[in-house]
Amino acid sequence: MLSRPLQRLGKGWIAHWNLAQRVFQNGQTYKFVKWTEYCSWVWCSHLNAQDFLASWNRKPHNHIQNRSIHLCPANMKSEGDEPTPKRRRRSEDQDISCSPNEQLSTSFPNETSPFHNEPQQEEESLPKPRGVIKRSWEYFCHQTKKTNVLEEDRQIIQEDKDLQEKFDFTVMSYNILSQDLLEDNSHLYKHCNRQILSWNYRFPNILSDIKQLDADVLCLQEVQEDQYGKEIKPSLEALGYHCEYKMRTGRKPDGCAICFKTSKFSLLSSNPVEFFRRNIPLLDRDNVGLVLLLRPLFHCKATAAICVANTHLLYNPRRGDIKLTQLAMLLAEITNVAIREDGRFCPLVLCGDFNSVPYSPLYNFLREGKLNYEGLPIGKVSGQEQFPQGKRILSIPIWPRSLGISQDCMYEEQQKQLEKERERGEAKEDTLEASEEIIIVSQRLPTDLHHSFQLSSAYAHYLPDSRLPEVTTCHSRGAVTVDYIFFSEARDNISEQPGTEHIFDGGLKLLGRLSLVTEKDLWMVNGLPNETNSSDHLPLLAKFQLEE
Repeated sequence: MLSRPLQRLGKGWIAHWNLAQRVFQNGQTYKFVKWTEYCSWVWCSHLNAQDFLASWNRKPHNHIQNRSIHLCPANMKSEGDEPTPKRRRRSEDQDISCSPNEQLSTSFPNETSPFHNEPQQEEESLPKPRGVIKRSWEYFCHQTKKTNVLEEDRQIIQEDKDLQEKFDFTVMSYNILSQDLLEDNSHLYKHCNRQILSWNYRFPNILSDIKQLDADVLCLQEVQEDQYGKEIKPSLEALGYHCEYKMRTGRKPDGCAICFKTSKFSLLSSNPVEFFRRNIPLLDRDNVGLVLLLRPLFHCKATAAICVANTHLLYNPRRGDIKLTQLAMLLAEITNVAIREDGRFCPLVLCGDFNSVPYSPLYNFLREGKLNYEGLPIGKVSGQEQFPQGKRILSIPIWPRSLGISQDCMYEEQQKQLEKERERGEAKEDTLEASEEIIIVSQRLPTDLHHSFQLSSAYAHYLPDSRLPEVTTCHSRGAVTVDYIFFSEARDNISEQPGTEHIFDGGLKLLGRLSLVTEKDLWMVNGLPNETNSSDHLPLLAKFQLEE
């Protein structure tokens, strides 16, 4: 039992503490702390919507015209950044992992009340933006084939009148850093103020960017399931979007989402793709894809449709064999969904975080439709590492026959059916001619891969003036491009090359895009995420016109 002097000392301390609590709760400090808890997002400034809408217009491919806007992106993350640690929790997995002392605490400074601080001190402790990322809208004037600087809004409106009889739409691809992945990979965000890494801080920024950019179709990656159900989906539905979602298999809680405005599209079909196969050791990863078939609601034929696909491929730089197999599975599903009754493909937009850099073998395969992988080291497929470790090359074939995917990245059953129709002459003559769009080469090397789409990138990957590389993701370990918007370009915009006679007419014309920035530009605002950009990826945005 304590002595009486100690008992009196304890009672006096408790009385003083209770008095201090009452004074604090009735004072201005308590009110200020509660206000900042609820309204912490108001410190993030965003661009004026009218400035952005005024900038929609066309401009020539390879001839770019800029209208500057100041974009303060959201606070999110992407798997493209999924560097070292986005690893599997299996002992045999060779994905990069972080040490326990690098794990990010889930308790952030802005989630605790600094009762001992005065209001002025608390305000000073809030993160101050170091600037905004300046991005511009780049127009492509296909008709004039030259650059015309439009300096007045009325000129832009006049230009848009020429498009009224054709269907145009915008597409955004955005990896919105999953909160769980952020906390599992804290070593990537050592440059960040921990206060800005909480979901309560990041989500209002993310949602604000989506509102400002106002895309007709959203392709989102690293969408965490609990946050999707409670906040993301309800918020987007309130903005007029219909949402489709596919969560990753296994224990990872995030996935891919495609959301579209119901005022411009209706849903014809939704087709999730799981890359995990229990009986195939190569496919033991839990990445997924999502393929939608959408019908435009106006300025189109009744049979018009657009295929939109979204994915997030494996991060591991040393497993190019898995990446190529995942991509082949996605392309097989796209082929199955996008092919029409007449044998032609509907236009395609393919978005995602491909965890591959521009002009890597995987990137070139997507763009060119073919790849000979004989002798190709597994670590060089994605180009993520300049000097990849290990000398293991891709096996022949890359994936087992039991997967049911051919070298043409088609389901084997579907390919056999098409071949039988040709041989038996069961199809009509015009259908046979149209079916030539599907490239099926009966004689080829066992190391040849093909797919039936001729895809273009909405971005050039280098700034037009300085020729410095663009980046889409940035964190403590560097910056690079891994996010893309690919699209099937209309034939009159594709340079005629030998061997392209049977490539289908892609049906889409690029009208414009939101420019990207360099690594230096990002570090001038303390990299990503920062106070106003809440993901370690930037949103990509492009505008297309449907050509029928």
